[in-house]
Amino acid sequence: MKRIFSLVALICALVSCNNTKKPLLPNVSGKAGEVIVMLDKGEWEGNLGSEVRELLACECPWLATREPMFTLVNVTPSNFIDMFKVHRNILYFEINPQIQKEGVVFRRDMWASPQCVIQVSAYDSESAAKLIIENGEKIQNAIEQAERDRIINNSILYEEKDIAVQVREVMGGSPHFPIGYQLKLKTDDFIWVADEKQYTNQGILIYKYPVEGTDEFELETLIKHRNEILQENVPGMFENTYMTTADYIAPTVKYVKYKGLDFAETRGFWEVYNDFMGGPFVSHSFYSKDGKDIIVLDAFVYAPKYDKRQYLRQVESIIYSFEWAKEE
Repeated sequence: MKRIFSLVALICALVSCNNTKKPLLPNVSGKAGEVIVMLDKGEWEGNLGSEVRELLACECPWLATREPMFTLVNVTPSNFIDMFKVHRNILYFEINPQIQKEGVVFRRDMWASPQCVIQVSAYDSESAAKLIIENGEKIQNAIEQAERDRIINNSILYEEKDIAVQVREVMGGSPHFPIGYQLKLKTDDFIWVADEKQYTNQGILIYKYPVEGTDEFELETLIKHRNEILQENVPGMFENTYMTTADYIAPTVKYVKYKGLDFAETRGFWEVYNDFMGGPFVSHSFYSKDGKDIIVLDAFVYAPKYDKRQYLRQVESIIYSFEWAKEE
């Protein structure tokens, strides 16, 4: 009898624990970089829709061809059924003069996982358009971060762990490289990792150099070191050809803090000296743990036959996944 009572108690405890857990959510649907905009057709074709398109379908910067930042799909409220509720990114409008409070609310994993849902509540369409303008940067960043997190999570789930071991030996830390990436070159201060296919090349160059002064993170200094190191380590297909920074459009730099790491983010175009290859790049530059070196994670894309938005977003997300080696 004691055994029976113990078994019943155990089953009850397990059932109780399961009941307290959140319900399992389905995986998100939709293509990378796609956003469902739940809005009446009239509003979509009017001023409010124009503000949404100007914010989220604006030209993606630092690409050689015109591509929108995100691909927008308009769905009316009457058609917003379960099939659309599990989409990866949703911009949801509630326009009603009877709502209690206007504002923008950011939610995660509302109907699916990993999901980004942004709800805009307003008394009328004019107020909704104003909220889009006022909260534009936050809305852009929320969707971009959701896209980045999905790529990073997949990189960790399907990681080529041997590459990270090689990188940590030289740099003291490493990004997470997904399956498909291979180590092309490793020296005492330079590592080249790439996913090379017939018509695309996604590469990440990781290098370090000694701290020399106080202007290490100024654009001119960063580009000077970049060009010197790439000329030495990244040759082109022919003699006297090598990767360098294109100057037909000046690169830019901004300063970012992400998950405790401060870095200079440089964006621009790369090209091959004495050849016709080129494409976009983005790099993160920061101090080594001991402060003696500058470490650079430089991600680039070569995809002359294809749109480059998602290829660049993928390699950029990989360098955002950088982590210092855990201390034993």
